[in-house]
Amino acid sequence: MAQNVTPPRGMRDFLPAEKARREHALGVIRGVYAAHGFDEIETPVMEDSSRLHAGLGGDNEKLAFAVMKRGLTGDDLAAAAASGDALALADLGLRYDLTVPLARFYATNRAALPPVFRSIQIAPVWRAERPQKGRYRQFVQCDIDVIGDATPLAELELLTATVATLDALGLAGCTIRINDRRILAGILASWGVPDDLRERALITIDKLDKIGTGGVAAELVETGAVAADVDVATALEGLATADWHLADGVVPPPAWLDGAAYAELLALRDAMPDAAIEFDPTLVRGMGYYTGTIFEIAHPEFGYSLGGGGRYDHMIGRFLGQEVPACGFSIGFERIVDLLEIRRDDRPRAVVLVHDADVPADRLLAVKGELVASGARVRLERRVKNLRALLDRVTADGFEEFATVTAATTDAASLEFRTLGA
Repeated sequence: MAQNVTPPRGMRDFLPAEKARREHALGVIRGVYAAHGFDEIETPVMEDSSRLHAGLGGDNEKLAFAVMKRGLTGDDLAAAAASGDALALADLGLRYDLTVPLARFYATNRAALPPVFRSIQIAPVWRAERPQKGRYRQFVQCDIDVIGDATPLAELELLTATVATLDALGLAGCTIRINDRRILAGILASWGVPDDLRERALITIDKLDKIGTGGVAAELVETGAVAADVDVATALEGLATADWHLADGVVPPPAWLDGAAYAELLALRDAMPDAAIEFDPTLVRGMGYYTGTIFEIAHPEFGYSLGGGGRYDHMIGRFLGQEVPACGFSIGFERIVDLLEIRRDDRPRAVVLVHDADVPADRLLAVKGELVASGARVRLERRVKNLRALLDRVTADGFEEFATVTAATTDAASLEFRTLGA
């Protein structure tokens, strides 16, 4: 009986052409981030369970994969399970994002880092998601963060680097939506949401694009966050359609609007006049650690965000014992990589050398070596009876030219290259 040889649910294998596209995209992202002054770091794939479940990761904490303690016997397992304490069974867990590990990294290595630290983290993370289109249990995150700068310059550096990265990837038509948690707090206060239910209410509002204004209103009433006579649906519709150029005097500002926070958002937009930046007072971002500015990448062809982030000034203080300002932005790599095509100019010349069986190996390697030295990517393929099938296969693998090597071939200059797929 054949064994199941597929990857675990929510995890994937990548064939060579797909892996090449992913690595090309990652190279572009790394290059732009580095050009904007960010430095790449690396953190372990596992963190202490107590750190991953410290109330910093919102609902993602529920999706963390636990790593069982070493050396537990049957009796130990039974006792730990009976206790109901998850930490009795597992003391480590796979990271579910890169922000919590970054906060721990900074607290550990602060003495060796500059006063304002600009980091790059590009690495896989794991969440026990229910696998579906666009949602995986293992996926790559591409994060940049600025730690130690409490001024809007941190947000501007992140936004500038992100816009430049999207441009370099060829993703046209993207818009960056911005908001501030202080503005959301004002909206919730105007609806009478109690302080102890505000995080729960924000999680509900974050579902706006999935369940609509009516669904959000009904859930807020059901959870007791708002009274039944508060017309949340109408309020949300008004928030989404209002003209928000308040600084221009188009409409009077509502009483709940945090003027200082809104002025900062306007300043961000005005500092980047060539970028498509829009204020959206319904933008939430689900992570509970955000404290101020939040942002998200939107594209008119997709009903989901292509990345996002925000300011999280209180997280590092949980590890360090003193507050350190921090702000970050993450590109949704898995969501954008399938939208990208590698331009011909971005790839090395890719050629296949089809050779007869009687060509000496040293001559084959010498000809191949000449082409590799010139910057080409070269594959050797022995001639087969069904040459068309072979050429179709290497074309699918991304090769674009082929030449035949015979016993009479002396060097690469004597080869006649033909275009594949022509």
